[in-house]
Amino acid sequence: MIGTQCYSYMPACPVMLYTGSCVLVEAVRGRKSRTDPKAKSKLGRIKTPPPVDPVEMVVLTERFKEYDLIMRALRLEFKEEMLRKRYEEEVGSLAEERAKQEEKEHRSLMAWNQEENLRMLKIRELRVQKEMEDAKLKKTEAAILRQQALEDLVKEKEEDIIRLHEEAKTFITLENLDQRIDEALDNPKNYNFAIDKNGRVVKRTVLQ
Repeated sequence: MIGTQCYSYMPACPVMLYTGSCVLVEAVRGRKSRTDPKAKSKLGRIKTPPPVDPVEMVVLTERFKEYDLIMRALRLEFKEEMLRKRYEEEVGSLAEERAKQEEKEHRSLMAWNQEENLRMLKIRELRVQKEMEDAKLKKTEAAILRQQALEDLVKEKEEDIIRLHEEAKTFITLENLDQRIDEALDNPKNYNFAIDKNGRVVKRTVLQ
């Protein structure tokens, strides 16, 4: 017994049926719905992403960041221009008056800034002049101190020379050598003695 199969014909384009309250749309022939399972021929297939070159990835990332910044700047520029035009259209003469007021305020601020700069310039010039005078005074004082120190040194050396000249009179020379020997023999001195902590002589040997 040979069995027969019946095939139902479905049109290629969706068929719309009107039921009175809503429109029903049939599924397109050959297209799966969201609830249909995966095809048997594709069960074992594993999708592998294409290889990515690291250098190319870095370049593309940098270019994308640059593109993003440029587009963001353009959007902000266009948005600002659009808002400015809308503001000018809505405000009109008030915006012009405000611009004049801002220009006037800017000029007054610039004049005040110029006066303040001149005032600070005068203060700075006075400070610099005072610093120069102080430095000159310190330099003069240092020169005077050096001159006084030099004079004190010369005076001290002169006193040393005078004292040495006076002491030279008691030096032993060839002329008074015999006389000094006789004086030493006539007035012997004993340096062999002992002293305590206070410097007093506690013991002395007798010269022989």
